[in-house]
Amino acid sequence: HTALKLKQEQTELQEKLQTLKSSNDGDRRSPLSITEDDITHVIARMTGIPVTKLLKSERKKLQNLEMLLRKRVIGQDEAIRKVARAIRRSRVGIADQRRPIGSFLFLGPTGVGKTELVRAIASEIYGKEDALIKIDMSEFMERHNVSRLTGTTAGYVGYDEGGQLTEAVRRKPYSVVLFDEVEKAHPEFFNILLQILEDGTLTDGQGKKVDFKNTIIVMTSNIGAEKLTKQAAKIGFMLSADAGREERDYDEKRKEVLEELKEHLRPEFINRIDHMIVFNALDQNCIRKIVLMHLTDLERRIEEQGFKITVDAKAVSLLGELGFDPEYGARPVRRVIQERIEDEIAEEILKGVFNPGDTIRVVRKNKDQIVLMHGTKEEVVKTEKEVAETAEVSD
Repeated sequence: HTALKLKQEQTELQEKLQTLKSSNDGDRRSPLSITEDDITHVIARMTGIPVTKLLKSERKKLQNLEMLLRKRVIGQDEAIRKVARAIRRSRVGIADQRRPIGSFLFLGPTGVGKTELVRAIASEIYGKEDALIKIDMSEFMERHNVSRLTGTTAGYVGYDEGGQLTEAVRRKPYSVVLFDEVEKAHPEFFNILLQILEDGTLTDGQGKKVDFKNTIIVMTSNIGAEKLTKQAAKIGFMLSADAGREERDYDEKRKEVLEELKEHLRPEFINRIDHMIVFNALDQNCIRKIVLMHLTDLERRIEEQGFKITVDAKAVSLLGELGFDPEYGARPVRRVIQERIEDEIAEEILKGVFNPGDTIRVVRKNKDQIVLMHGTKEEVVKTEKEVAETAEVSD
């Protein structure tokens, strides 16, 4: 019985094999069509190079790069413009192809968008946000720690592991490399960085060269941040006339910071950086736009759960006031929205106050209180109009 069953299976398999063979022979008679996109996707899969790096569609993205970055980073148009121009120069072949695509030193107060711009660059240029290699330079304050970046030489512990920096770039050659708080690094580190900026390569502890020519190098620094933070606090929520005067003072502080930079970093290093960018302080309009950006994201998440949410203009203003801190910039915005809106919504949903299909209206009550209400269709239309008009005035 078993032998008969096996014989039947063998016959069936032979028939299937013959059918596939006949089909394959037929296909060979007609020419196989392979498009440019087919080749592109195969190479991308083999090398890890983002598809957009190879396709002509990247031209359009490069032309619109400022607009794409501004969607994520508010109030830093000058920084975005300089970054976009440097990337375009490299992509069309005008910049020195022996060096990284671009090198930037970001300075400025905390919470104004420096790290967010780095993430946005990784996402837009390399196609994904995890095309980011972040090195915390506070871990390399001692000379003996600097060797961890390139890996130890033969005979030392950790030789087989490779360098923290070189191994990361070898695995992700198309990436943004962020050296965070670069001023904290031991002076020996800057010899490594100079080699990257001058030659576009770095030799690891095993004597192998690692290519940095397809990376974007970004350094952040807190040099001068204290004086910028004090000035930023004055700009935060001033009337336009007063804010104009404070912004002029901020420009003076900006020049002072760039001068102070020369006292901390070697001239040959400074001269190798494509752009040193002092980020702007955030004013009231910027904070409002950041609040609206976070609320748009919240609206998307709420709708995925079957609810609709609308936030009135006065509530947006209060969130902006609560979300700005002179010391931390716009960083508290996310936390304020979580505590004042998201936590409250979660509680009310669990209590059964709101059910899928309901509209949750967020309104300001009294001076600093935010409450949730059931929104009718008419209320929702009115509230959305108020917020839109407020956003237009801010622009």
